Amino acid sequence: MTENNNEQQQIKIELKPEVAQGEYSNLAMINHASSEFVIDFAHMLPIAPPQIFSRVIMAPEHAKRLMLALQENIGRYEQEFGAIKLPQPPQEEGATIAPFGTGNA
Repeated sequence: MTENNNEQQQIKIELKPEVAQGEYSNLAMINHASSEFVIDFAHMLPIAPPQIFSRVIMAPEHAKRLMLALQENIGRYEQEFGAIKLPQPPQEEGATIAPFGTGNA
């Protein structure tokens, strides 16, 4: 094996200024088919209906890599800052939308 085969390939990724600011999301809805996962990100405010502002479509393999990366980073976060506590959702009849998996979506 050559030395080049042992080195990890670096990928240069461009971050445009309009994307660098980011978007705030407190609601994600996830659906899937056999060949893809669809993740809709939305804002949910008390004074307006939820509004989807971004849809990400991923192959199942990439969705699983995202899940593993999130698990790893949440573990690091909790080691540094303590456990993330999730509030118990209110027990309402017929609730169909809840932020990030705290109920039925």
